Amino acid sequence: MGKHANVQEYVADVPEGLRDVLEKALAVVGEAMGVEPALWHGQPTWSLGDKPGQKPVCFLKAYPKHVTFGFWKGQLIEDGSGRLEAMSRQMAGVKLRGPDDVDADLFAGWLKQGRDLEK
Repeated sequence: MGKHANVQEYVADVPEGLRDVLEKALAVVGEAMGVEPALWHGQPTWSLGDKPGQKPVCFLKAYPKHVTFGFWKGQLIEDGSGRLEAMSRQMAGVKLRGPDDVDADLFAGWLKQGRDLEK
């Protein structure tokens, strides 16, 4: 994946099998967040500030075999499902390998907590 000017270019560059996963996750997260993502650090990111990356809440990042749905303060999110995995610093995320891994209700709960941590 190279450099992209916008989220649409980013999505277009994702291999077809994972593009479905990414597009479904983009729709679910976008609806729950109520704002469009911006590219920040080369990946679609939702932030609460006026500029991309200002008070970042979550991101989607495509890898060769999965899409990571991650949170900057994800280790502070209560996750009864056990799906969120610790990453570096306070980050946590989940690997999405297929469209069925995108759970709108579960993600909405995480997103509410993620937004509240950035207020």
